[in-house]
Amino acid sequence: MKDSIQIIVNGMAETVPADSLIDDLVKRFGEKDPHLIVEHNGRFVFSQEYRTRRVSSGDRLEFINPNFGG
Repeated sequence: MKDSIQIIVNGMAETVPADSLIDDLVKRFGEKDPHLIVEHNGRFVFSQEYRTRRVSSGDRLEFINPNFGG
C-alpha cells in the first residue's frame, strides 16, 4: 500500500492509508454499532471528532462494542 502506516487496532498490527481519519477506520473495519466507543492511544474519542482526528504511525486504536442490556 503506497503512503501507508502501521497502527495497532484492537491489539492487531494493521496497515492503513497514511491520511486516515478515525471515521475512515471505523468504516474500514466494519464497525456499525451505534454505541461504539473508540479509544485512541488510550484516550476516549468523542464521536464528533471521528471526522477530524487523524492517526499516525504507531498509534493504537480500540473499537469497543458495549453490550447494553440485562
